[in-house]
Amino acid sequence: MVLEAVMVVVDNSESSRNGDYTPTRYEAQADAVSLIFSAITQANPESSVGLMSMGGKGPEVLVTLTTDHGKILEGLHRTKSKIRGQSHLATGIQIAGLALKHRQNKSQRQRIVAFNCSPVPEDEKTLVKLAKKMKKNNVSIDFVVFGELDSDVRNKLTVFNENVKGGDGSHLAIIEPGPGLLSDQLVTSPILNGDGVPAGGMGGGNEGGDGGSFEFGIDPSVDPELALALRMSMEEEKARVDKQNKEKEEADAKTVLPEIKEEDEAAQPLLNKDGEASESVKKEDDDKMDTA
Repeated sequence: MVLEAVMVVVDNSESSRNGDYTPTRYEAQADAVSLIFSAITQANPESSVGLMSMGGKGPEVLVTLTTDHGKILEGLHRTKSKIRGQSHLATGIQIAGLALKHRQNKSQRQRIVAFNCSPVPEDEKTLVKLAKKMKKNNVSIDFVVFGELDSDVRNKLTVFNENVKGGDGSHLAIIEPGPGLLSDQLVTSPILNGDGVPAGGMGGGNEGGDGGSFEFGIDPSVDPELALALRMSMEEEKARVDKQNKEKEEADAKTVLPEIKEEDEAAQPLLNKDGEASESVKKEDDDKMDTA
């Protein structure tokens, strides 16, 4: 899987107190962040994840890039008491971009996953300019848009997504309120599944009950944890087989016929230092004479 450095931006504005997602919008984000962290680090153990918030008085980096899940959970818990004000989306994305720029492993692909459940104060022109800048810096940006947002917010983020989207990455997932958990619905989105899964993959899609329309025959909306586990297991097995095949090819390339030596051939030269026959040759001659 892809080696990534991912900054996750949570929305801790006043709107995140709303209870239209179980149990609240902020708690729903926290569960989804844990899911994203697990998916990224399981796909590639060398990938790292950071955390920041964009509500309150202004954006704040809560956890720098890490592979420690405990630090992410601690940062989420700390931010729970800082739910206030409005979101600062554009500033938050710029700070997240700076955090990625200073990553230690420069071979990691830069990625931002931003949650938004509140109005976007920035105008469309500002967002388009920011989107083009992030695209130029090779930063992919995924949006998880949820909550009862008006068309203005959705239009702004759709335009942003269209301008930041490159060859791979930069997805926009709009998740409507419903009885299911936000994290469960996120499993079926392209943000965790890549470009191979359509954004509308959360629908029912009943094909005669044979599961033919779903990967592994499992409907991710019914059992998202099992679907994610199966996908991770498949990727790990594929990586193991690829590694095994590579090692076999390298071993075959280095294989040479072993040199066959007669007994004591290397130990005893035919002539000694005086130019006379060595003991091994004399012994051979004596054996031949005895046989005769």
